[in-house]
Amino acid sequence: MDIAALSVAMTQSQLQTEAGFALMDKVMNLSEQQSVQLNDMLGQSVIHLTHPSLGTQLDLRI
Repeated sequence: MDIAALSVAMTQSQLQTEAGFALMDKVMNLSEQQSVQLNDMLGQSVIHLTHPSLGTQLDLRI
């Protein structure tokens, strides 16, 4: 293998590595944003009861 071909192969390998790291960084940022949004949604969906026994019993008549 001559030097020019080796240089091209090394450059392509380096480019693939850099692209992989850039993609991984974007995926990590996106997953962090989604986890923050999920935590916010879960925090808003919790029902705050004023009394611990309220809403725990259901009276039915048939």
